[in-house]
Amino acid sequence: MDRSFLDWPFFEPAHKAYAERLDAWATEALTGLDESDVDATCRALVGRLGADGWLEHCVAQNAGDRLDVRTLCLTRETLARHDGLADFAFAMQGLGTGPISLFGTPAQCEQWLPGVRAGRHIAAFALSEPEAGSDVSALATTAERDGDEYVLNGTKTWISNGGIADVYTVFARTGEAPGAKGLSAFIVPADAPGFSVPERIELMAPHPLGTLQFDGCRIPAENRLAEPGQGFKVAMATLDVFRATVGAAALGFARRALAEALAHTTSRELFGATLAAMQLTQTKLADMAVDVDASALLVYRAAWAKDCHAERVTREASMAKLHATEAAQRVIDAAVQMHGGLGVTSGVPVERLYRDIRALRIYEGASEIQQQVIARQVLAAFDAGNGEGA
Repeated sequence: MDRSFLDWPFFEPAHKAYAERLDAWATEALTGLDESDVDATCRALVGRLGADGWLEHCVAQNAGDRLDVRTLCLTRETLARHDGLADFAFAMQGLGTGPISLFGTPAQCEQWLPGVRAGRHIAAFALSEPEAGSDVSALATTAERDGDEYVLNGTKTWISNGGIADVYTVFARTGEAPGAKGLSAFIVPADAPGFSVPERIELMAPHPLGTLQFDGCRIPAENRLAEPGQGFKVAMATLDVFRATVGAAALGFARRALAEALAHTTSRELFGATLAAMQLTQTKLADMAVDVDASALLVYRAAWAKDCHAERVTREASMAKLHATEAAQRVIDAAVQMHGGLGVTSGVPVERLYRDIRALRIYEGASEIQQQVIARQVLAAFDAGNGEGA
């Protein structure tokens, strides 16, 4: 594996040491996983990640603690390179409790975070609905105040860890204003009365996914995060931290695909020479290597900016997510092609990578949404510059 990127100025010495420790751990812990029962494997992975201390990097210790985004990205890249389900298990513990880490009161953090950080409890982030995925302002799930409780009604779907999570961060309409300004965020335990998981959803790259139903679901008013009407702010600030990490996971998949392609093409003989000796193959390998390094630069620029430079990194995180996921799709597709028939054989690493990467171009903001976000940021900067120069 090329580790030269760890010497880039984005990182401190502690980051390099951390990445090396995690890679050694993953080599031992993630080899030969039995993933025939995805739910059981995810539970086991969360437990192992928590017991061995890795979840401490994605779940805050105390209210107001900042998460180190470079560490989050290094973790997701490394885990994804070894095993996609391990990356998923780590990422969802962070995303599911991200709103609590960022906006929770000391009491909320003390109640909900330790179990998730230790791997005893599983977390989920419940934003999407059947008619509201990318358009958060269209959320229809409601939360009405009733004395010392909120009553939730509605449906969430495409929720990762839906059906196995112990605690859900749920976004619902509280009606302070139209659209996105009328949303609030809530902590909903899986045993809350009126909460159910009526459907589990099967994906091409299996991981726990489900539909959530709220039928008069009652939770204490103290389970609301931040002030009423600040749900959109909570969601966007959380995604601002974790969106670049999706690019990091894609980068991990791409690095693994490039490594598999190099190993295969340098050993596979064709017409009296190795596949790697052919000019067409070398051209493809060069394109793959450029895509990997370009993705790494964008991902770790966004992470560094969030850690060291700017409170909001919407533009940088969207660029990282967009480029890294689209580039990984190209790299993996090329690796499958180089493997020939072997590349579409079930169980071969590049075949699994081919299934793993596809969802990353959709969740946490599809590529087309990232293009809109980036364009708006670029246009706003252009308009501001023209205004200053007028």
